[in-house]
Amino acid sequence: MLRIALIQNKVGPDRAENLERALGTMRSAREAGAGLVTFPELALDRFFPQYRTCGWADSVAEPIPGPTTDRVAAAARELGLVTVFNLYERDEEGGRFDSSPVFDADGSLLGVTRMVHITDYEGFHEQAWYHPGDTGAPVYRTAVGRVGVAICYDRHYPEYMRALGAAGAELVCIPQAGTAGEWPEGMYEAEVRTAAFQNGYFAALCNRVGQDDGLEFAGESFVSDPEGRIVARGASGEEDLVVCDIDPTACAGSTARRLFWRDRRPELYGTAELNFQE
Repeated sequence: MLRIALIQNKVGPDRAENLERALGTMRSAREAGAGLVTFPELALDRFFPQYRTCGWADSVAEPIPGPTTDRVAAAARELGLVTVFNLYERDEEGGRFDSSPVFDADGSLLGVTRMVHITDYEGFHEQAWYHPGDTGAPVYRTAVGRVGVAICYDRHYPEYMRALGAAGAELVCIPQAGTAGEWPEGMYEAEVRTAAFQNGYFAALCNRVGQDDGLEFAGESFVSDPEGRIVARGASGEEDLVVCDIDPTACAGSTARRLFWRDRRPELYGTAELNFQE
């Protein structure tokens, strides 16, 4: 069995204080017996993509490795904790990405997943800030199993969620910034439960919480098992440390991997390119 922890946190105006709180919560997760911890989207920063322009946003963009990830890596190493983080990344060529570095239990950086699909609508003007990710849908061989990441908006794309399953993910972590009432009631859970069921993995959606200028983030983080059943759920509207035991070996015997994967006919539909007209 593997115990995982979802850090459903509020973000205040003091970034240094946010970092210290995050590291402290990692310690709490380890004390609760967790072997893996995952954070929400933009784990340390106010949610600047709600604006098309924001004077301070560029100041929090960092390279990976960088000052923040060095601290997170050190904590992961000290605590022996596989860690899925999220922050605003700046690369050497000036690219800006919504990125999740993944650290193994020894603190080593296994890789970085960048959000692939970038949207723009009221409250989420992400095309003003992020370049489309270029890392694909990697699955990391960690000390606790095979872990993939789907950052926020990427979870809406069945092709992306299928790619993680095809690469052998046993757990998909979803760093999320979802607001109260953003989608129809229950839709957050419904689409992730469906992805978990169709692909035969555990899925852990970790959401932000609290008021952030014009947006109110909902919390309500949750974990689905490979049969699409909710096995843990966080509080609504308040901070929470969601701790849950999962069995990665259950993926091999899931309905998806026993039946759905066996009976696929990809030679008939391939990657399903869009070819319809409005």
